[in-house]
Amino acid sequence: MPNTLRTMVVVNPKAGAALGRRKRRALETAIRRTLPDADFAETSGPGDGTERARAALRAGAEMIVSVGGDGTHHEVVNGFFDESGNPVRPGAALAVLPGGTGGDFRKTLGFGRDPLELVALLGDRATRPCDVGCLSYVDHAGRPARRFFLNIASFGLGGLVDDLVNRSTKAFGGFVSFAVGTMRAMARFRPQRVRVRLDGRTEEPRTISVVAVANGRWFGGGMMIAPQARLDDGLFDVVTMPAQSLADYLFRGHHVYRGTHVTMPGVRVERAGRVEAEPFDPDEAVLLDVDGEPLGRLPAVFELRAAAIRLKS
Repeated sequence: MPNTLRTMVVVNPKAGAALGRRKRRALETAIRRTLPDADFAETSGPGDGTERARAALRAGAEMIVSVGGDGTHHEVVNGFFDESGNPVRPGAALAVLPGGTGGDFRKTLGFGRDPLELVALLGDRATRPCDVGCLSYVDHAGRPARRFFLNIASFGLGGLVDDLVNRSTKAFGGFVSFAVGTMRAMARFRPQRVRVRLDGRTEEPRTISVVAVANGRWFGGGMMIAPQARLDDGLFDVVTMPAQSLADYLFRGHHVYRGTHVTMPGVRVERAGRVEAEPFDPDEAVLLDVDGEPLGRLPAVFELRAAAIRLKS
């Protein structure tokens, strides 16, 4: 048996631009040296990462390497499942090499910013199990939809932040983009009432700014929203942030970047394998943020699929 896995490398060229031409060439050279038989494919538009990964797995690939930011990794992990939500190739592995402006998922893995430092991980067959979230929701056109997520899905303020960030320049990097987007969103956001059920338990409505359903630990350009979350424990960490004003964020927002917010009054940290959420007012749009993408709104069901993929880390 060969020491390496049959591999497809999916590259977001915008991430390559962020890396710089010289580093991108060095990265490709390093990957080819480590995985001489690997195939390469560039994405060309929304959803292309999913299609590239899915096609490669159907053709027999054992590992997909995702080169890009969190949005690229989100698309690629969706390619591990078919249109019915079933695994395309059970036991297939995912490797993530950071690039672009997003970088929240890499922090949970303990990875630095430089993808060249991580290429050596690709050189053997060792992997570990990784949970994946499955989200059923309503898209912006009002149609039922399903997506898988690797890191964190949230509802409330996060969906508005995503929309503002994606409409603005990311020239100053993910941290600045999301910090500015959060302040702009806080200035116009009003607390929302939602019903949340954890593993079928009915609870009183919550007034929230954000509820994060977390597989990983970081989101929003460096916020450690779920400091105890693990990728292989079979449960989401569900973090509810209470209603807060822009002044609250400016004076106390630093806590969420350090993970110390979880001890603050009004913050709830719970664990569950299934989360159901709906707006208290059916006519109110409670927006979703899914791995940094503004995909739709509530109602939604979040289900954890334990050990759904293998991960290089």
